Amino acid sequence: MTDKTARLMGETMTRGMTTDETINTALEFVRSHLGMEVAYLSEFIGDDLAFRAVSAPGLEQMISVGDTMPLDAVYCRHILAGRLPELIPDTKDEALCQDIDLTHAIPIRSHASIPIRRRDGSIYGMFCCLSRTARTDLNTRDLDVMRAFAAISAEQVNARLMVETEQSDIRTRIQDMLDTQEFDVVYQPIMDAQQKLPKGFEALCRFQSDPYRAPNLWFDEARLVGMQIALEVCVIERALQALNHLPASVYLSVNASPDTVASGVLADVFADWPTERVVLEVTEHTKATDDDALEKALQKLRFTGVRLAIDDAGAGYSGLQQIVRLLPDIIKLDISLTTRIDQDVVRRSLSAALVSFAREIGADIVAEGIETGDELLTLAGLGVPLAQGYFLGRPDSLDAAAAWFTPGQGENRA
Repeated sequence: MTDKTARLMGETMTRGMTTDETINTALEFVRSHLGMEVAYLSEFIGDDLAFRAVSAPGLEQMISVGDTMPLDAVYCRHILAGRLPELIPDTKDEALCQDIDLTHAIPIRSHASIPIRRRDGSIYGMFCCLSRTARTDLNTRDLDVMRAFAAISAEQVNARLMVETEQSDIRTRIQDMLDTQEFDVVYQPIMDAQQKLPKGFEALCRFQSDPYRAPNLWFDEARLVGMQIALEVCVIERALQALNHLPASVYLSVNASPDTVASGVLADVFADWPTERVVLEVTEHTKATDDDALEKALQKLRFTGVRLAIDDAGAGYSGLQQIVRLLPDIIKLDISLTTRIDQDVVRRSLSAALVSFAREIGADIVAEGIETGDELLTLAGLGVPLAQGYFLGRPDSLDAAAAWFTPGQGENRA
């Protein structure tokens, strides 16, 4: 097999495979092609070698993923320094091999090893094969095949290292945000469509960063590194403080992902607040990992007085599934339904159906994304009691939210 053929096979092999699957398949192929008993990918950690992937059928007791050995006990440093060749058909022909205890302990009679390098040129580890029998038929063409599959493995290793570096940077960034809490919470009014006076406010987060990064990017990244719950709770705890500054008749709506709700942490977060004034909006941007845990957590929260709102109603089938399954206290009509609803009979018909459904289950309706007076009038005519959008009020500071209830201020803003 030529080096070019090996590379083409390797490129075909990697399609649709994960990093681990690709490396394991490369090891198995090379081990079989060379007629060896063991193949492995190692990583150098200080003065030790750690096995990161292993193909050794029947010899698992001798070598397994996660095992380590001192680098001084193996061939690697000698190969890198040129004291041993990359391909050793018979270790009895190499005097240095005979001086290494491991050669006799296993024993090792044939050996092949290719360095795996990081993108900066530094050594990551080795792509190795060995056997307890001599393989005097091995030649440079076999070594070329091994190099081709080692190169494929190196690409996979470097891709994983890049992801790990990016995730480490994300974890640092999120932890810094948790430590410094350099974010603002703004409050968008949820208005009585007739009186044009806030019945509640939705708390929204704005992160302080240079350059500016949208909130969804922060939460998406936090989810990638397992810090989503911590970040959402941090924001919710800040947002809840608004309840101390708004009239007792006004509620506060906070957003949480399904997994944050399912974790059960929000029961403690809400415990010290008047839960009858708290509305929990379960975002539909990510699906729950555990639907049963989500429903149990919601049942517990609703028992304490927290009301449940489902966001993005009408935006898709999954949103309707959530409504049917969870029977929320508040259904929020998505902006895709409310935009130009005064000009679109289909949007009006769908909204009317949801309004009727809400009445049947005893839920309130909030229309999101209202940007014109005609949209507001049309929705009010359909029986939608509450509305939210730039036409009625943009997200603003807590002081601005409280000002709605200061005599003379609310009238000027409506």
